[in-house]
Amino acid sequence: MARLTADDWAREALAVIGESGINGLAVEPLAKRLKTTKGSFYWHFADRAALIDAALSLWEREHTEQVITLTDRASAGADAREHLRVLLHQVMGSRTGDRIELGLLASATDPRVKSAMERVTARRVGYLATLYEGMGVAPAEAHQRAVIAISVYLGHLQLLHAGRGTLPTTKAARATHLDLIMDTLSPEPATK
Repeated sequence: MARLTADDWAREALAVIGESGINGLAVEPLAKRLKTTKGSFYWHFADRAALIDAALSLWEREHTEQVITLTDRASAGADAREHLRVLLHQVMGSRTGDRIELGLLASATDPRVKSAMERVTARRVGYLATLYEGMGVAPAEAHQRAVIAISVYLGHLQLLHAGRGTLPTTKAARATHLDLIMDTLSPEPATK
């Protein structure tokens, strides 16, 4: 068996947070889940708090920074509207439901989680606001539209888990659904 890394522990911690929130995260059950010992945990982390910090950092990197990087790469040379379309398809079209986001939201009273969520939300809203400004939207409205887009994303995640039968299930229906979301979130193109 390969030696576990700190990221392996952090990734599994995120999975637990997605299943049962931050209060469900304990070292011994996590070690059992990873089929290793608590000694492996203490090789990488001083305590549970350090694990939580590592898990939140991993979430921030993989669920925000990597998504932004992939979106920019996939839509390089395209206009801001295409960037938004690519982003929507990345975060809403290819996932079957990101429980981690919901688990973190449910744990937002924890100071570490709250701080990470505030940072991530600010980064996501800022990125989206930049896209809206690239579509010719004034900065104040761009910020408002970005907040609405994030709200749609989070509501979409909630419906994936709690609204059985609410969202389309076939590939074609999901594509149509995403197109409608794109139309709803996009400002009308400026006329010249």
